[in-house]
Amino acid sequence: MNLNGKTAIITGGGRDIGRACALRLAQEGAKVAINYHSSGDGADSAVAEIIAAGGEAFALQGDMTNPADVQKLISETQSRFNSDIDVLVHVTGGLVARKKFGEMDAAHWNAVMDLNVTSLFHLVSAATPHMSEGSSIITFASQAGRDGGGPGAIAYAASKGAVMTMTRGMAKEFGPKIRVNALCPGMISTDFHNTFTKDEVRKNVANATPLKREGSSEDVGNLVAYLASDQSAFITGACIDINGGILFS
Repeated sequence: MNLNGKTAIITGGGRDIGRACALRLAQEGAKVAINYHSSGDGADSAVAEIIAAGGEAFALQGDMTNPADVQKLISETQSRFNSDIDVLVHVTGGLVARKKFGEMDAAHWNAVMDLNVTSLFHLVSAATPHMSEGSSIITFASQAGRDGGGPGAIAYAASKGAVMTMTRGMAKEFGPKIRVNALCPGMISTDFHNTFTKDEVRKNVANATPLKREGSSEDVGNLVAYLASDQSAFITGACIDINGGILFS
């Protein structure tokens, strides 16, 4: 999965899955731009780790729902690395809060959609004019986009379903120049589940998988590296499950 000479942008790269993706792509030789919103320490430590290993990286704070911040990320990446963009990984997203349908208001709905879907629109709109032939976009959906999510996750699940549909549409529109694929993670051990999922639920889900464990951020980073590389050159428009076998699509 050689990515030598490639330039990659990872949004939401300051912690957990995003950070693991940044480190994995750098390990394969990519120059890495890490966007973060509030996880500055994690982003900075990832940059330090990449540079210590002989790679190139920088971190930039920004809100991917803000078009000006998105454009700054694209411009800064091109300026620092003096290259077009080869890999775009959109990890930005979240559940915000668990709210059942009757508890939601329009503000919550719009906040979740902006975070998970509109941020992807802004990023792809700004980046694709500067992406090279044979480049790759990797989006993040969720198992929730397939099964509707758990209690209080209707808005989140709907937004991730939208990411899956956008991925398929973009694969058609941007091919053959750019490949576009989505990941649909299940129970991955991250702060997301530390915050929003009870320990008992996590144990039950892990035990229900054929692999009898939660996934790790590194598991996801390995798959992202594959989709970023030429080894996946005939894969586009796919929404790929990474869930330990808890759900087969």
